[in-house]
Amino acid sequence: MTPSKHTWRFFRAGGSDQVALETADDLRHLRQLDPTLWVALACPVKGLEFDERTLAMMDTDNDGRIRIPEVLAAVEWACAQLTDPAVLFRGGDLALTSISDATDEGKRLRASAQEILRSLGKDEATHISVADTMEKAKVFAQSRYNGDGVVSLEIITDADAKAVAESVIATMGAATDRSGRAGVSQATLDAFVAECEAYVAWYDRSAVEAASLLPLGEATVPAFAALQAVRAKIDDYFARCRVAAFDARATGALNLDEAAYTAVAAKSLTASAADVASFPLAKVEAGRALPLGAGLNPAWSAAMAAFVAQVVQPVIGARETLSEAEWATLTSRFAAYAAWEADKHGGKVESLGIARVREILASNARATLNAMIAEDAAVAPAMNAIDNVERLARYHRDLLGLLNNFVAFRDFYGRERPAVFQVGTLYLDGRRADLCVRVDDAGKHAALAGLAKCYLAYCDCTRPSGEKLTIAAAFTGGDSDNLMVGRNGVFYDRKGRDWDATITKIVENPISIQQAFWAPYKKLVRLIEEQVAKRAAAGQAASDAKVAAAATTTATLDQQKAPAEPPKKIDVGTVAALGVAVGAIGAFVTTLIGYLTGVFKLPFWQVCLVFAGIMLAISLPSMAIAWLKLRQRNLGPILDANGWAVNGRVKMNVPFGAKLTRVGHVPLDAQSSFAVKYPEPPTALPKLIATLVGIAFVLSLLNHYGIIHRLSGGAVGKPTAVRATTSL
Repeated sequence: MTPSKHTWRFFRAGGSDQVALETADDLRHLRQLDPTLWVALACPVKGLEFDERTLAMMDTDNDGRIRIPEVLAAVEWACAQLTDPAVLFRGGDLALTSISDATDEGKRLRASAQEILRSLGKDEATHISVADTMEKAKVFAQSRYNGDGVVSLEIITDADAKAVAESVIATMGAATDRSGRAGVSQATLDAFVAECEAYVAWYDRSAVEAASLLPLGEATVPAFAALQAVRAKIDDYFARCRVAAFDARATGALNLDEAAYTAVAAKSLTASAADVASFPLAKVEAGRALPLGAGLNPAWSAAMAAFVAQVVQPVIGARETLSEAEWATLTSRFAAYAAWEADKHGGKVESLGIARVREILASNARATLNAMIAEDAAVAPAMNAIDNVERLARYHRDLLGLLNNFVAFRDFYGRERPAVFQVGTLYLDGRRADLCVRVDDAGKHAALAGLAKCYLAYCDCTRPSGEKLTIAAAFTGGDSDNLMVGRNGVFYDRKGRDWDATITKIVENPISIQQAFWAPYKKLVRLIEEQVAKRAAAGQAASDAKVAAAATTTATLDQQKAPAEPPKKIDVGTVAALGVAVGAIGAFVTTLIGYLTGVFKLPFWQVCLVFAGIMLAISLPSMAIAWLKLRQRNLGPILDANGWAVNGRVKMNVPFGAKLTRVGHVPLDAQSSFAVKYPEPPTALPKLIATLVGIAFVLSLLNHYGIIHRLSGGAVGKPTAVRATTSL
């Protein structure tokens, strides 16, 4: 059956039409809304000013991102569990009467919510909060079975079963139930039994093959351990002896030279020192047997004594030395045991001992635990409903807030509350920047966020506690004259905590048309200042060089003076070049005077228009570029760089930008004192400008009335205007 068509209402914001979610029917029919009309297609679970646990519940595939199908599933589930989805628009605590009892799941949810409140001593409560649902561990703790498939030690009353459960936890690790208690799950119990059976089967091989596996009977195990403790060192000794037999010249190096002993002699030594233990087991000589008493490396004396007592004497009898052939005999006697040991199965339960493992497998404890686990699983549907109470309470409180930041950016454009991606407010350079987003890597973020055509300042924020945070703040009002890397400000997060903020990176873009108008002149002033500074520095360097040269000359007056070089003649080409340069400069000055003379022939108001036109011609390209970029200013790339998938246009025009960045102004009703406490010293520049303007005004008037023309003998200016007369 074709679903009924729903009529949507839209509002215009950010250069696009965005859906307005206002009624329960809007939520019920959300699946019918064309995905191309959603402002966002995906958003990250972390890094937002939104409850991460709520987002984690919506993230059904656990990939760290929320997409449209997951949002739709959450909305549809919440609508199905509520008597009226309109309560989602109110948010806050969930009324028990709002939980629908028309379905079995709804009945279980309402009963579970009442059980949670009852366990908290709130039998008369009519609403349940998210905080209440977070206390559901108390409900699980009070219940013998809580449906998680884990049987905790506290509820096991059978002594044998409890002892086996303790062994399971000790060898396989504990499974934690919903109340946070350690217990046994079906998986850990089955793994434990499998380990026990494998260990018994492996151990029983020793009884079948006792003659080959246990050459010393029960003493084989400690004897093999003593053999393994010195095997590598004895192998090393006989290998060195074989090399010495191959070439006698190597004997000295194989025994280590005197320098090695000198290095350790300077230290405070013990018989078991690591430096000594690394030396050969005994003095190396070609064909020499290994001494078993005197002459052994003292760091290995204890291990060798255990080897002699538990291996050498029982197998080949007492002796003072051990030949390489006898060593091969000893190792071969334990070869079968070594292979059997290497093939060990069930090693996790070995610490219990073979007798205890056999006893566990023969007892009824396993069946008892299996039955308890089955009983726990039987109540899973009812207990799972307790988890779903938290889900419903969170959706009731948070879901509409997410929709107003996902389906549409209503919070962002409405300005009633910050959007979920706005992490706080930055105060810097007399401005308050409200559009601040969290950033993990400023370099990677700026590579994409620069396409937003916004002026972005990346700031490292720190707190005295050592916490660190990086943000990107969009400046959409004021100017950029005093925004530079290294400037400090204060950032306030959504919790009201203050952070020290320092600009570390800037992505430059126009902030306003007004700034773009003055930009060429400010660049010119900066260029002049830089050139003046360079000239001053060069002059200072030259002056210092002259002083140093004079000092050097004074200090060497008593030395023989070198003959003076003849003065260089001025090259004719240089004279010609200077003449051309002077001529060009003169021509430029003459042309400029001619243009100015022509301008001053105009009336004063036309002179003003000429200068205004010149200024406009200079500033117009910068203003045009700024106008185009301000029209393209878009939030999308800033959020996309943070893992969002913004679907629609999210523009920030000039009026809206003025709301996002507020420039500080003195209140209109404030009382001001015009007395300047520390006045600036007078400067000649304003007076000079005023004088030039006055001269231009006077010259314009004199020219207008022909006075300049008469004074110059008709060479400059225009003649006096002839006034027409009429006679009656």
